[in-house]
Amino acid sequence: MSKLTDQNAAKTFAALGNSTRLMVLRQLVQAAPEGLTVGDIQRLTDVPASTLAHHLASLVSVGIVDQEKQGREMINRVNFATIEQLSGHLLENCCAGLASTREDAA
Repeated sequence: MSKLTDQNAAKTFAALGNSTRLMVLRQLVQAAPEGLTVGDIQRLTDVPASTLAHHLASLVSVGIVDQEKQGREMINRVNFATIEQLSGHLLENCCAGLASTREDAA
């Protein structure tokens, strides 16, 4: 897995900065690992089909949701590797840089 850049992390956070997309992602996390069809997501979230398609496209474009065609259905699944990578990006320097700054200020 390649290292996440600040630019890609920002795009992913921007995609999650919408309450509808976050609601969809939470539904997909609950449905893991099987995932949900677009119809299932629509039923659970009460989001109109055209609006839902737009939000899913945003989540897919940043790699946080994967889609797989099964017959006539599109199955949507959370890409947990992307979520782990995003979390790791945030925490990679956790608690490592402020100690020397605090000592200099004292």
